[in-house]
Order: sequence, then structure tokens, then C-alpha cells
Amino acid sequence: MSDNQLQRGLKARHLTMIAIGGSIGTGLFLASGGSIHTAGPGGALAAYIAISIMVYFLMTSLGEMAAFMPVSGSFSTYATRFVDPSLGFALGWNYWYNWAITIAVELSAAALIMKYWLPDVPSIIWSALFLVLMFVINALSVKSFGESEYWFALIKVITVIVFIVIGVLMIFGIMGGQAVGFTNFTKGEAPFNGGFMAILGVFMIAGFSFQGTELVGVAAGESENPARSIPKAIRQIFWRILLFYILAILIIGLLVPYDNPNLISGDITNIAISPFTIVFEKAGFAFAASVMNAVILTSVLSAGNSGMYASTRMLWVLAKEGKAPKWFAKVTRSGVPINSLIVTALVGALAFLSSLFGEGAVYVWLLNASGMSGFIAWLGIAVSHYRFRKALLAHGRDLSELPYRAKWFPFGPIFAFIICCVVIVGQNYTAFTGEAIDWNGAMVSYIGLPLFLVVWLVYKFSKKTKLVPLEKVDFSMDENTH
Repeated sequence: MSDNQLQRGLKARHLTMIAIGGSIGTGLFLASGGSIHTAGPGGALAAYIAISIMVYFLMTSLGEMAAFMPVSGSFSTYATRFVDPSLGFALGWNYWYNWAITIAVELSAAALIMKYWLPDVPSIIWSALFLVLMFVINALSVKSFGESEYWFALIKVITVIVFIVIGVLMIFGIMGGQAVGFTNFTKGEAPFNGGFMAILGVFMIAGFSFQGTELVGVAAGESENPARSIPKAIRQIFWRILLFYILAILIIGLLVPYDNPNLISGDITNIAISPFTIVFEKAGFAFAASVMNAVILTSVLSAGNSGMYASTRMLWVLAKEGKAPKWFAKVTRSGVPINSLIVTALVGALAFLSSLFGEGAVYVWLLNASGMSGFIAWLGIAVSHYRFRKALLAHGRDLSELPYRAKWFPFGPIFAFIICCVVIVGQNYTAFTGEAIDWNGAMVSYIGLPLFLVVWLVYKFSKKTKLVPLEKVDFSMDENTH
């Protein structure tokens, strides 16, 4: 075992569950209700279908590159090799920051969820406990991370499948009283409530819901047989997204009227108003709220666990490529980048502590800055894939060399690029549509963008990096990439 190498300990089943688990979370269990309330059942469905198509193209783009060149730096390394080293630098640090802050978000959420059962225990105790748990899982080995994610994701998958089965039975009146059919789709302003602008608003929420699916690209560098397991995971992603998200939202829209007041404020402080809880209670399950609370807790821990893994690997690869202090490249005997893990856990803990002081103002800014980061990473994937394919042809390489080939090139990455730009620009369009511009709201929403541009441009001008000519793109898999 060399001093700074990772181990290929992730099996195909781990990768598949990491990809699926990455997209099923509080976005589906909680935020989906607010989406249906805002845009009506048809509007929510339209927004989620559009984002699903974009995510599919992004994943096929990432899958093509990851199966061909499985590295833990994933899109940071791809951007460095295929576009410009400065873009790779900015994407890597942007992604590390995004997930380090996500750890803090999930620690706050987990503590709030525990209050449902044990309201008198101080929140900080739960947060500290969960931080230690995530750290230990990640510190043991990549296999322990893969195994924990497998079971966390399986709980979510089973919940959604049970929900879909019960929902279908309720629609036809086999369970929970009389058949509802399509009555809620034709009620009042349904199926499209609030018009196009409402759908655009849901577009943003849907985008956030799917963040995490790109984790399969980061995990590629530690999978046992990437040429086989990555294409398999990518092929399954689209159908699972379709099944889990689109069917679940269709069922909620059919069973719960869009103007149901309980759909308005889907947040972690009140699990009783998760659309899943509403449907399960309608079906006659008295314990629905408690069960959904437990499922949402595993969902939150899974997101924090994945966040710690992703940001640790990104920091390790930045150190390997000379874009972060070499100290972060140190790896334990079991192949864990321990220094990167410790610093990431500390940053997550400090960000969490900022939520407890000064009414959490710093925390809100940190949170909003990280919110945009996921879309910036997706933009990076789309641009890198476009250049990757062009570079292959410039080198005279044959597409048959690719273990997995993305369909519909170049439409896929171009479509994903355009949709990502729309979502980034439209983050908080309402700040500019009032009588006076809400500068504070605009700053809070868009802070992530100037931060990214500053990091990118400072590195570009200080290191004098240039766009990599297509014929000089490096496709080698040297020891520095693994």
C-alpha cells in the first residue's frame, strides 16, 4: 500500500445504491408537498420531469467519462484535463465546500428530527453524536461507507415502493375509503396552479432535490470494476428516478388536494405534514408519522455521511494534483484520506456551531452559498463531457473504446448546460420583480456565483492557465489520478 493511494472497495451494488440514495431525500419526503401546493399537481409534475431529463443527461455524461477514466476527483480532474486547470481548481474547491456545509445542514436537521421523540434532550448532543457516527463510518474504510450507504438507501427505496403500492390501491378505492381517481387534478386551479412562474419556482426545488446523484462519479475511483459497475449504475438511475420521483409526485397529486393547508410548510420541524405521512394516515396507518420520522432521519444521516465522503475525496484529489496542501493527501492503511476527513469534519462542525450563534445569520449565508454549488458542479460536468468527446475525436480515438457511451451527444450536455444556467440565473428571480429590487435577498441567493468566479479567476491569472488544446488533452491514467 503506497503512502497516498485509495482502495477499490466499492462493489456494483454499493455504486447503484449510492446513485439512487443520492437523489432520494428530504426533497422527495418533505419539499414535494410544497411543490404541489405552489404549482398544482400538473405543474409540479412538469417541473420534476424536466429536471429528471436533465439529470439523466448529466449522469450519462458523467458515466461516460467515469467509466473511461475512473478517478476520485471526478469532475474536478475532468475539468482540469479537458477544459482548463483553473476550472478544475474552482470546481474542486466549490464541491468540497458544498458538501462540507451540507454536513452542517444535516446535523441541524437530525437534531430537529430527534426532538419529535425526545423533546427535552439538547439539540447539540444529538448533532455531536451524529457527527461522531459519520466520522467513524468514513474513517474505518471505503467499504464501511459503501455498506452504510447501501442500507440507508435501501430503507428509503423500500419506503417509496410501499408508498407507491399503497397510493395506487387508494386511488382505485381498494384502501382508505372511496376511489379518488383524477378529482384532485381537475379541482379549482389544478392541474396548473400559478402558471409558468410557479412552475419555474418548483424547477429550483426539483433541482435541489436531485443534487447528490453525481456522487457516483466521485465513488468511481474506489469501485472494484468501474468499467462494468458504473455503466450499470448509470443505466438504472434514470428508471429509478422516473419510478421514485415522478410516480410518487403523481400519487401525492392525485391523493392530496393541492390546496390542502398541510402541504404549505413542508419542513423538518413538522414531520406530521410530510405528504407521505398525510397519505399513510389516510390509508389508516396510525403510526405513520413516527415511521416517516425514522425514514427521514436515515435520509438525513445518509446525506451527511455522503457529504463527508464526497468532500474528503475531493480534498484528497486536490492535494494529489497540487491544488491543496500536500498534507491532505495522506492516506491510512485502509485507504482513507484521514487528514482530509478530519478537516472536513471540523469545517462541518464549525459551520453547524455558527447556526447556534447570532441568530444563525452566518449559517444562512453559508447555506445559500452552498446551494448554488451543486448546479455549478453540474455545469462543469456538461462542459467537461462536451470537450472530452471532442478531444477523443481530435486524438483519432474510436468511440468503441468507451466502456459506456452517452446517448444523444451533443444534445445531452448542451441541454443540461442550458437548464443548469436557467436554474442558476432564476435562483431568486422574485428579488428583481417587485416594485423595488430586494438587494439583500438577491445577495443571499446569488453569493455562491461570485465566490466561484473569484476562486476560478484568481487561480487562472496567478497560474496563467489556458484552455487545454483538444489535441493536447491527457487521457492517461497515471498513479496521480488514483
